[in-house]
Amino acid sequence: MPGEYFEARERALLGTRYDVLYAASCAVRRGVTVNGLRCAPQEFAAAVDFGLEPSPFCDAAFLLTDPQLRPGRHAYHHAGVFYVQEPSASVPAGLLGVRPGERVLDLCAAPGGKTSQLAAALRGEGLLVANEYVAARAGVLKSNLERMGVTNALVLNESTARVAAAFPAFFDKVLVDAPCSGEGMFRKEPEALRQHSAALVAQCAALGASILDDAAAALRPGGLLCYSTCTFAPNEDEEVISYLLENRPDMELLELPTYEGFAPGIPAWGNGNSALSRCVHLFPHKMQGEGHFMALFRKEGRTDLIGQ
Repeated sequence: MPGEYFEARERALLGTRYDVLYAASCAVRRGVTVNGLRCAPQEFAAAVDFGLEPSPFCDAAFLLTDPQLRPGRHAYHHAGVFYVQEPSASVPAGLLGVRPGERVLDLCAAPGGKTSQLAAALRGEGLLVANEYVAARAGVLKSNLERMGVTNALVLNESTARVAAAFPAFFDKVLVDAPCSGEGMFRKEPEALRQHSAALVAQCAALGASILDDAAAALRPGGLLCYSTCTFAPNEDEEVISYLLENRPDMELLELPTYEGFAPGIPAWGNGNSALSRCVHLFPHKMQGEGHFMALFRKEGRTDLIGQ
């Protein structure tokens, strides 16, 4: 049956915490993130004709009060004023603290929600390289960035290895929202649950480690790299972070901000490195959103070369 492997694994890892962290009574919430290139969040909230609540994760994000609303049909969406985005998915892009004039890479960019957040932070200054390996998804990415009014983005359809080879130690900030088994989206996307298996987790873990290695190669000394997934699997989360720490001693794992519902990474789920507690899991038990995992790195070297 779909989900048996997942539940057995998580119960073995979490014990009695499983029933708390995956509480079925926690309502599914949907959200939107305002495009700062079009308007300010306050302007959007004042003008929109559907119910909103501020998101606890991002100043530009809101939770929808009507679970039946389909915001993708709204005129403001077609005009690029907002992007329909899972509430917790609005967190990773903000962790990088992108500033106008920087060189920024989104290595697994489609469909473009996090990319549009990075673009809004750049304010049309600097360079945004948005890469997507799957050609059809790269087309969707391009369309979304055009709709959002992004003018300083280069959209690529390349392997991450080729991107890293073309831009060695070039970017100030890099985002890797890695392809994953999607365990954090089971409640919203039944297809993710039907397709789930131990083999898929292993495949995604290997791919995530390879992509993260390429991302580190493209990052300049002193730059920041954020790795995120929407899965709970230690193979794809703590073990991938362990891999990079073991193979790239120039990468330092940083502390992350805390929100209600965040849980620290668990060193025992990786290689035992205590630094793994600086990662963050987002479980759905208290959150206004679904599952996520995040880690933030700084590459050793000078920090005074932003955009140079």
